[in-house]
Amino acid sequence: MTFQTLRLDVADGVARLELNRPDAANAINLEVATELRAAAAQLADNASVRAVLLTGAGARFCGGGDVPGFADAGHKLGAQLDEITEQLHPAVETLVGLDAPLVAAVQGSAAGAGLGLVLAADIVLAGESAKFVMAYTGIGLSPDGGSSYFLPRIVGHRRAVELALTNRVLSALEAREWGIVTTVVDDAEVLSSANELVTKLAAGPTRAYGRAARLLAASWDRTLHDQLADESAQLTASGETADGQEGVRAFSEKRPPAFEGR
Repeated sequence: MTFQTLRLDVADGVARLELNRPDAANAINLEVATELRAAAAQLADNASVRAVLLTGAGARFCGGGDVPGFADAGHKLGAQLDEITEQLHPAVETLVGLDAPLVAAVQGSAAGAGLGLVLAADIVLAGESAKFVMAYTGIGLSPDGGSSYFLPRIVGHRRAVELALTNRVLSALEAREWGIVTTVVDDAEVLSSANELVTKLAAGPTRAYGRAARLLAASWDRTLHDQLADESAQLTASGETADGQEGVRAFSEKRPPAFEGR
């Protein structure tokens, strides 16, 4: 599929997914949301994908929703937003459900739904001058893109409410302190550092990554008993994979494992 607002490339186990509306701060409109859903589905169907790098072209990662387009909608704004979330939300859910780790590399700023994409990532690298803001209530809207789900789980309820209601802008260092960002690097090193990381992840045990991520996410809504039961089931399944058996064998033989993502 040819995309107009995204770039998608898969090579050597790494999928590089880039939001590509740099003149509009990579803002999300219906076309972007629709293409993002299609791209996520392609990644889910591609067994060769072992790590995903999410980036934004130009000076900013993603400025959130396409506010000028929203303004043009007038009294049809609600219907337009419904159309967008019908595409965006399945895209987010699919990306989060991948076994392949999702790494976001953030430059400039991530706002609104752009912040939602950051929050959905497994690992986030940010340039030292990057900024993060919810922004929704500043234009009279409420959150989307999964941000209301991920934010309180990452920063806690009180901080999430503060960010949602005051639209406080977090620096990259503050975002790291609050758990939104994993690592802060020099602005000039964001992409190179992210590429180095996804290359390393793509050589790892992909299915084990997926199981680990899902176990951690599910733990919020379970009793200890249920979580332990699922840990047992997932560990058993991991032990039946080629990578699980290779990892144990390599450790015993005191050599680096050669994982194949299966």
